[in-house]
Amino acid sequence: MDKLIEILEELQPDVDYNTCEDLVDGRHLDSLTILSLISEIENEFDVEVPTVEIIPANFNSAKSIYALIEKLKEE
Repeated sequence: MDKLIEILEELQPDVDYNTCEDLVDGRHLDSLTILSLISEIENEFDVEVPTVEIIPANFNSAKSIYALIEKLKEE
């Protein structure tokens, strides 16, 4: 989770990722930032994020992003 927070802070430093629950809905992350985030996640965690998983529910908080990473690592 710490590495994910690091990645998020590099992409968008003005957000408290430990508490924010509306990263997409609150427009803290835009589509280009999400694409960069996905690329970083795939490289760092050695997973592939399928297009069907790129939905706001999976990217609205650091916890939901980390849960997605864990799920993809199990597959």
